[in-house]
Amino acid sequence: MSFKEKVSEELLLEEEVVKKNEIVLFNDEVNTFDHVIETLVDVCDHTPVQAEQCSLIVHYKGKCTVKTGEYKDLEPRCSKLLEAGLSAEIV
Repeated sequence: MSFKEKVSEELLLEEEVVKKNEIVLFNDEVNTFDHVIETLVDVCDHTPVQAEQCSLIVHYKGKCTVKTGEYKDLEPRCSKLLEAGLSAEIV
């Protein structure tokens, strides 16, 4: 095994150790597309196009991962989504 392969393998192992969590947004019959899009832009730092795509996925599939990262970053974001009346959880 070359040095480059060994370093690459070690980096992959380190990435797996850092547990990535996700905020999953769920469909509801209450919120408008505009509200969901604006909230995702404000809370999750989405672009308007990305937020629109997520809102469509949620509408048609029932749920969508809207943000991935470490729990300490996701927890306040998820709380803001909930405060805005959206249905979300960290998994």
